[in-house]
Amino acid sequence: MFLHTKLENRKNPVKICFIGCGKFVSMFLAQYNHLDKIQIDTIIDINLDRAKENCIKSGLSEQIVQGINFSNSLDDVLDRDIEIFIEATGNPIVGTMHAAKIIKNKKHIILVNVEADITCGKYLSDLAKENGVICSMAYGDQPSLILEQIEWARLNGFSIVCAGKGTKYHPTFEYSTPDTVWGHYGLTKKRAEKESGMNPKMFNSFLCGDKSAIEMCAVSNAANLKCPSNGLTFPPVGVYDIAKKMIPKNDGGLIEFDGQVEVISSIDLEKKDIPNDLRWGVYIVIKAQNEYVKNCFKDYGMVTDTSGNYSAIWRPYHYIGLELAQSIYSIALDGRSTGHTKYYNADVASYAKKNLKVGEKLDGEGGYCARGKLVSSKVSKNKKILPLGLSDQAILKKDIKKDDIITLEDVELNLPEVVVEARDYQYKLIQ
Repeated sequence: MFLHTKLENRKNPVKICFIGCGKFVSMFLAQYNHLDKIQIDTIIDINLDRAKENCIKSGLSEQIVQGINFSNSLDDVLDRDIEIFIEATGNPIVGTMHAAKIIKNKKHIILVNVEADITCGKYLSDLAKENGVICSMAYGDQPSLILEQIEWARLNGFSIVCAGKGTKYHPTFEYSTPDTVWGHYGLTKKRAEKESGMNPKMFNSFLCGDKSAIEMCAVSNAANLKCPSNGLTFPPVGVYDIAKKMIPKNDGGLIEFDGQVEVISSIDLEKKDIPNDLRWGVYIVIKAQNEYVKNCFKDYGMVTDTSGNYSAIWRPYHYIGLELAQSIYSIALDGRSTGHTKYYNADVASYAKKNLKVGEKLDGEGGYCARGKLVSSKVSKNKKILPLGLSDQAILKKDIKKDDIITLEDVELNLPEVVVEARDYQYKLIQ
């Protein structure tokens, strides 16, 4: 709170390093010229020419770009005077390796890489605490914004009935691939990929439900909220109906548990846009604990259900990398994260998107082979489910039918030692 006032008293710049320079980071770079006391020391990327090009396209001058240290290797920059590293590769296995190295080097880290967070986040969060540093979610991504609302509610004595986000979802989208993704967005391949530099695999993960499962897994693990027994249900709900519908079924709503995550859709089963949708935003539902509070909801015009007991709060948009500075300042000025994993409640399971054959290599989130579904960590462990975050490059040892769960025993994995250690650590937390 009041970070800008604290910033006025900061003398030295906050030196940062980006690992990965794609769309999210490019959005931050577009704000960089307008930010006080943040200095990009280093950018790490496997394609340095593309990273430099993204810097220029985002509005950085040639002079600023020349002053940035560019590198292909994290190991080469760990000893530099960098306060905060931002991991934005999107690869859960590589991201976990990077995060563990950074934390053990006693530097703060922001995980734009939600995939790493939901795969090994509890291990990384506890490792950060052990090393006296911060492992934070990225402000601008929806999990952090949802957690901000949850923190406000709990701080002021409200319980969380439901929390989540909006998206454009239809059951048929679950089988979308990078080849079919742009038709669902109403874009041509040329417009999306050539002109806008949009990654078809990444944008397909938004469409097919993978990213929704990943982000709600992150919220569940950070806020100790339940996940639905059979995965996210994506009911089509407009903002003025959130308080009426995103409440327990025994009170006339749609959700399974009091205190869970859920994603709402901006279109109905006929693919028609619903009024007042929350496609780009986030929400929470709270409940009045007594009659006086219920009357306050009414007296001050708050949106409620018909009983007046439940009220909803939402934010219509998330600004992605444009508001990442909030996380940087929060760590540097306040010594706190903008959300971090505290529990191991949930995983994202891998389900076959098509009939798969022995010897076939899986391709991870947003790909051609598997789709993600939110499950409890207990179910994940007991059924030995392959987490979606470990599925990229996994080789099948048996045939799998479309829509069947893919288990750890079904695949050959070649995981780095730190990822194996992290998963073992998290499994041992389950009673």
